[in-house]
Amino acid sequence: QVQFVESGGGLVQAGGSLRLSCAASGIIFSSATMGWYRQAPGKQRELVANINSGRITTYADSAKGRFTISRDNAKNSVYLEMNSLKPEDTAIYYCNANAKQVLFGRFTDYWGQGTQVTVSS
Repeated sequence: QVQFVESGGGLVQAGGSLRLSCAASGIIFSSATMGWYRQAPGKQRELVANINSGRITTYADSAKGRFTISRDNAKNSVYLEMNSLKPEDTAIYYCNANAKQVLFGRFTDYWGQGTQVTVSS
């Protein structure tokens, strides 16, 4: 029912850039808060950035000035532009939605399967 298609991960050298994409289906996208989280081995999952339905954004301190989150409601998609990447950015990045399903009136958290980002030194 609720599905995410994540793409854009890969291997880059320090200082490089990547653009992550997440296309959602099965939710009312226009009213959803969308976000990107990441998890490195042995660590807890942490918020990288999110953007609500009014396009107000929140960033982790480590991401400010380097990462930009955006959304395209016409495409039901959220993006994360990552610049000046560092080895400590290496993690699996997960797309998240706090959203209502179509014809279901409760806000619930949904998670994508994740995409690997590896930054070499």
